Amino acid sequence: MAIFKLSWHRHNLCFGDHKTLVMGILNVTPDSFSDGGKFYQFEKAITHGKKLVKDGADIIDIGGESTKPFSKPVSAEEEARRVLPVIEKLAQCISVPISIDTTKASVAKKAIKAGASIINDIGALQLDPEMADVAALFKVPVILMHMINTPETMQLSPEYYNVISDIKKYIKSVIDFAVKRGISRSKIIIDPGIGFGKTVRHNLLLIKHLAEFQSFNAPILIGTSRKSFIRNIYCAQNKNTAMLNLNQLIETGTQASIAACVLYGAHIVRVHDVAATCATLKIINAIKNVSIKNYQNNPI
Repeated sequence: MAIFKLSWHRHNLCFGDHKTLVMGILNVTPDSFSDGGKFYQFEKAITHGKKLVKDGADIIDIGGESTKPFSKPVSAEEEARRVLPVIEKLAQCISVPISIDTTKASVAKKAIKAGASIINDIGALQLDPEMADVAALFKVPVILMHMINTPETMQLSPEYYNVISDIKKYIKSVIDFAVKRGISRSKIIIDPGIGFGKTVRHNLLLIKHLAEFQSFNAPILIGTSRKSFIRNIYCAQNKNTAMLNLNQLIETGTQASIAACVLYGAHIVRVHDVAATCATLKIINAIKNVSIKNYQNNPI
């Protein structure tokens, strides 16, 4: 696996062979699928953001608009109202980079001015014609994710000729688009978009064949945390769902999926439970990096 070094503004991130980065999710929304409303209040959001860093997060991802299936968009003004105070305050008291999870150029621009330094765009610069200009102007890393249509419609019978090759073609096209618009190739991160216009089978195939996306020579971010495909797998295999502790199983399934993603090539994992993920990564990275070459000199 390649080693990546991202250096911009006052931030430096080095990861790859021996380190997987953890992006902690901070949703400042009343309706996100997992924690909607939980950190909607300002003080709770700040406290949780600090906790994510203390638990080991390398990046904090702040979003002010739910992107769960069938969710409706909010205005740029409302989205900015939710995220800007939180970004501004957290930027003053944490050292790790903050990413703004938005598809709107105006929100991204204001967020960067408030202290964010990464753009996480689930629309891959395609939903707002000015988003690429903002990323190029501020010279910040940008995360380009694959999604069919919009969150409101993405789960309406998603179909692919070949889910791996189709998404690879899309990612190539948005990388080319970003570079043409002035974004440095070295600042592009890709995300195959687990759960964004995919069936359970599509998601599982993406994880299993994640290594194919290494051909782009760009950091691969993946977000499986608490996604519905995990719940659906458990429910499909157990008819009496009333007997299941689904919340506990979803957390267990999340860590299993994270382990698989890292073994198959993920460089950054986007998660809700940072502490549990860091514990999982210690074991997975130890397995990935153990070598038999020096076994006699370093017996285990």
